[in-house]
Amino acid sequence: MSLPSVRRVAVIGGSRIPFARSDGPYATASNQDMLTAAVDGLAARHSLRGEGSVGELVAGAVLKHSRDFNLAREVVLGSTLDARTPAYDIQQACGTGLQAVIAVANKIMLGQLESGIAGGADTASDAPLGVNDDLRGILLATRRATSLGGRLRALARVRPRHVVPDIPRNAEPRTGLSMGEHAAVTARAWGIAREAQDELAAASHQRLAAAYERGFFEDLVVPFRGLARDQNLRPGSSVEQLARLKPVFGLDGPNPTMTAGNSTPLTDGAAVVLLAGEEWAARRGAEPLAYLTAYETAAVDFVRGDVAGGDDGLLMAPAHAVPRMLERAGLGLGLGDFDFVEVHEAFASQVLATLAAWEKRGIGTVPRERLNVAGSSLATGHPFAATGARIVATLARLLAERGRPGRGLISVCAAGGQGVTAILERD
Repeated sequence: MSLPSVRRVAVIGGSRIPFARSDGPYATASNQDMLTAAVDGLAARHSLRGEGSVGELVAGAVLKHSRDFNLAREVVLGSTLDARTPAYDIQQACGTGLQAVIAVANKIMLGQLESGIAGGADTASDAPLGVNDDLRGILLATRRATSLGGRLRALARVRPRHVVPDIPRNAEPRTGLSMGEHAAVTARAWGIAREAQDELAAASHQRLAAAYERGFFEDLVVPFRGLARDQNLRPGSSVEQLARLKPVFGLDGPNPTMTAGNSTPLTDGAAVVLLAGEEWAARRGAEPLAYLTAYETAAVDFVRGDVAGGDDGLLMAPAHAVPRMLERAGLGLGLGDFDFVEVHEAFASQVLATLAAWEKRGIGTVPRERLNVAGSSLATGHPFAATGARIVATLARLLAERGRPGRGLISVCAAGGQGVTAILERD
């Protein structure tokens, strides 16, 4: 929806820890550990200490343990924020971080908050392992038994196969296909070439490396557990190197094109962004980087889309959300009117298919020099719930860096056939 001109929502700053490949430096770090580090980095940079410094914290995680109950609130209590800061969790798969931003922005717009922090964290290293469902049934029966004999009889049903845990699967419950396999179906449907995917992946690494070298992330990234830069970054990445990798998705079809190099790796990390009304910013002498001016969410019927050969793939909801958002904004905008376009790079093929779908829907093309100019998920990695906040902070900083009015588009695809999009502007 387009935001009414009640109170403008300013992006003041962002903070994230360097993203790490799963089972690496953050293998023993919890969602709470990582999110707390990102929040503390933001609090230090923007002096967010003392009562009333922040109105609320909204954050989430996609892969959550039972110990992550009330995650956002526990982060407040474990951070340098005032312990009286309210907080709550939110989750919409890979759109979590951006939806958290929208949740805080809504309250600021309506005058219910003056400021707030939004973001997310995820650890693929410490994914929760569920109790085998058969074992769970036995344990529940044991608990319900009213006598010692009944409990012993229930426990006697335990077999070796019952102690095998349920490991989280990267698969859609409705189709049984992994996100990568769904993306491969979409790549074939849209005729996305292997070379184009590798070119986009190489550019992501090169641009992220260049951004680090020029100090772009100095006030956006805080070191954590020995990392100062994203671990997945390969500054020397080239199309020639990527071309040597073997496909890993779509192997059941002809000419598979998706490799580990043009797909996002499993990643650990956390990111947050500080939002506020203009009066709050003025009182604290904080210059807004940009303003959130519109947003839109969408969903597609990917079950009949991918599996039954329809038009809508699992990760193609932004192809619908962005045209709808531009129409509702009522500004007659096309993709060529944006100075920056930030498209979450779950897979290079998905980015290219989305660009093609936008062009097919008549909203224009994205000049490649404006696409993910500081690198994106293929280079940084993708801790599911953290990506939206990372992108918002990056885009706001890019707009501020130019020193003149500008406009940027955000597009994030998500599991379940969903998409979250937004527009940031700078006066």
